[in-house]
Amino acid sequence: MAITRVTYFKIANAADWQKLIPMYRAMPTKALKNGKPYIRSVKAGPAKDDPRSQGYTFAAISTFDSLEDMRYYDDGCEAHAELRSYVQSVHNGAMCVYFEDAVAE
Repeated sequence: MAITRVTYFKIANAADWQKLIPMYRAMPTKALKNGKPYIRSVKAGPAKDDPRSQGYTFAAISTFDSLEDMRYYDDGCEAHAELRSYVQSVHNGAMCVYFEDAVAE
C-alpha cells in the first residue's frame, strides 16, 4: 500500500526555502534505488501566511509505493541526503508525518 509523507519546515528566509523548490522538483528522477526512480510523486512549496500554518513556511508531500521505499529515502538515498543536509543548515524546526491512505479506493 502506498505511503504518503508530509513534511513541514520552519525556514524564515525566503531565499533559503526557494532553493528547496528545484531540489524537490528533481527528486522523482534524481532519487534512485537500485538504479531506478522509486518515488511515486512529490509536491512542495511555500506555505500560505496563515495562523493555521503555525510558523511552518514550507511543505513537501512525497508518495512512495511502500514503507520500505520511504525508509530507503531516509537511510540510503543520496539525493535525499543532499536535500536533508541543506535543510538542516537553514531550518528552525521541522515536522514529518506519514500514513497509508485509508480513504481512497
